[in-house]
Amino acid sequence: MKPALIVVDMLEEFVRGRLKSPQAEAIVPAIKKLIEAAHASGRPVIHVVDSHLPFDAEFRIWGKHALKGSPEARIVEELAPGEGDLVFEKRHYSGFRDTGLDAALRDLGVDTVVVTGIHTHICVLHTVADAFYHRYEIYVVKDAVAAFSESDHEYALNYMKQIYGAKLVSLEEALDLLRRE
Repeated sequence: MKPALIVVDMLEEFVRGRLKSPQAEAIVPAIKKLIEAAHASGRPVIHVVDSHLPFDAEFRIWGKHALKGSPEARIVEELAPGEGDLVFEKRHYSGFRDTGLDAALRDLGVDTVVVTGIHTHICVLHTVADAFYHRYEIYVVKDAVAAFSESDHEYALNYMKQIYGAKLVSLEEALDLLRRE
């Protein structure tokens, strides 16, 4: 097993901005621990982040958000990418769609993704769906993802487990996975 840590949309917009999750601040320390463990083990750390153009389709639903180059589209300082970390900009919910993420993971020899971030029921869910279709083994860190509401969060976790075979793991289980030889 060769895992990579995927951090979805931990941006100012979704942690502290207009489209924030009420639990966003609470998951930052858990994601920071996962990033540190991945770095210590030489595992890839990959941020997939909204970076929208002014005419993107999502604006019909959510209004303008995370515009490319705006302060709202910045990764929160606590989780800023380190040396060697990869950042893939996205204009859609999934971190795989039109980003080059799959090719990079293949080039790195990755066969397993450990997924964290915002929002469990939107971008995390769609990233997990595409990870399934690209045939990765999937782990979702239950205490390192968050949604707009607890019901959205629980629905998405159950859906990812039942429909995409994602393994729902605790922070400690994910840390162990990232530290394995």
